[in-house]
Amino acid sequence: MDIYGAHISHFDLKNHGIHSAKSVRWNFSTPALYEQAILRGEGKLAAFGPLVVETGKHTGRSANDKFIVKNAESDATVWWGRINRPMDQEKFDGLHARFLEHLNGKELFVQDLWGGADPAYRLPVRVVTETAWHSLFAKTMLIDATPEELGKFVPEYTILQSPSFKADPATDGTNSETVIAVDLAKKLVLIGGTAYAGEIKKSVFSILNYLLPDKNVMPMHCSANIGPEGDVAIFFGLSGTGKTTLSADARRKLIGDDEHGWTDDSVFNFEGGCYAKMIRLSEEAEPDIYATTRRFGTILENVVMDPVTRALDLDDNSLAENTRGAYPISFIENTSEENRGGAPANIIMLTADAFGVLPPIARLTPEQAMYHFLSGYTAKVAGTEIGVKEPQATFSTCFGAPFMPRHPSIYGNLLRKKIAESGVDCWLVNTGWTGGEYGVGHRMPIKATRSLLHAALDGTLKNADMRTDPHFGFAVPVEVPGVPPEMLNPRETWADKEAYDKKARYLVDLFIRNFVEFEEYVDADVRAAAPKVA
Repeated sequence: MDIYGAHISHFDLKNHGIHSAKSVRWNFSTPALYEQAILRGEGKLAAFGPLVVETGKHTGRSANDKFIVKNAESDATVWWGRINRPMDQEKFDGLHARFLEHLNGKELFVQDLWGGADPAYRLPVRVVTETAWHSLFAKTMLIDATPEELGKFVPEYTILQSPSFKADPATDGTNSETVIAVDLAKKLVLIGGTAYAGEIKKSVFSILNYLLPDKNVMPMHCSANIGPEGDVAIFFGLSGTGKTTLSADARRKLIGDDEHGWTDDSVFNFEGGCYAKMIRLSEEAEPDIYATTRRFGTILENVVMDPVTRALDLDDNSLAENTRGAYPISFIENTSEENRGGAPANIIMLTADAFGVLPPIARLTPEQAMYHFLSGYTAKVAGTEIGVKEPQATFSTCFGAPFMPRHPSIYGNLLRKKIAESGVDCWLVNTGWTGGEYGVGHRMPIKATRSLLHAALDGTLKNADMRTDPHFGFAVPVEVPGVPPEMLNPRETWADKEAYDKKARYLVDLFIRNFVEFEEYVDADVRAAAPKVA
């Protein structure tokens, strides 16, 4: 122990090429990292105890700055293209050398952590950062090694993170001064030129997404919880569709809100924390998550704070629309102590359909489930990204394309296999718009969505009367207690029925055109699950 109460590892950073760091703080505790972050001017203490930080110009992931080194390990296994961009080994090695030179002489923070709550599949990761608050983020979001484990901890992967490093596009072959580069052979990640902390957790997620399919484990961009009878539910969904909100349910124990693995007989969390959107967070609608904004140990990114009273303004998006809160999963009152549960009984695929076409819930066949999993549909609306002024369809295969190094068919076929083996029920839930598209209708009431989810998860919908959607072919309940019947049939919520029909045909066409790239990798029955132009 040193004066800050941190565990001292028997390793030093010379093994990682850092020979002359000014200081190295190993595995500092949360209070010690708070203290360092405030002393170093990295963050401020808000009312009730959260640490408030700003990430500068990067308030979200830098998707265009992410690379995977193309070498003997990755050449034939990575799905190369627009998402997984290749970097030459020589370029990476030069970048790595400049990265090390930049870190030498600095005060550094190190955390030795696990990615994955299942001891059989967890990944030992060492995270080296130049700021205390990023070290705190890594500690919060991943899983602590015990004092006994720290004494013999050997990282399989290492992450070097430096917001002050600037890549040189001419020298390094990058798109900008920002870079996230992964070498799967050297088991090394470099994150430079961005202070957005989410790059750390998503790098670990991407690595697990690469490694686990070979072990017959399905890696998933999803939240998960456990019902009173021990039944596990998985919630797939892109950012903004409700993964975190809907999995935090007082009736069910939370396993995790973002990243999980599905083994032969269990679902386990990759993380030890949650990373929730905070913009316009409502205490009434999301009391559990709201409560974390009033806790010591929560990190709030780009949340506006009164400089005098230290009170938070969760509605102010002047720093970012994508304001975030990172907090230990234990801050959610009803959670699984082991961050694990049994095999899933239900799979929920979440979408926020801003076109107002999809019903609030539908039951999927296994073939339809694979189709919608590979499609990964949601929609962006004005205010979520610069330049977005009207609804835009987004298709992110596997509900997490930016984090899937392998071809989507690897994950899709593994999901289908798991569904067949377990007999899990699959549902599509629209948390988007009803009564018209964005700008005309309104957002699906969260109370109605929760009522529909409870009916699906407790088995009520298994025996409900269903109609077949004329466009997408899935089964839609005709009546559910607590939900207005017209809401279950989106066409009936539109004042202009012809406008609905036109918009439905438009969305169907988008699905069909998007799926062309996957058709050769799926069976005929999955192709037949595609929507039809009515």
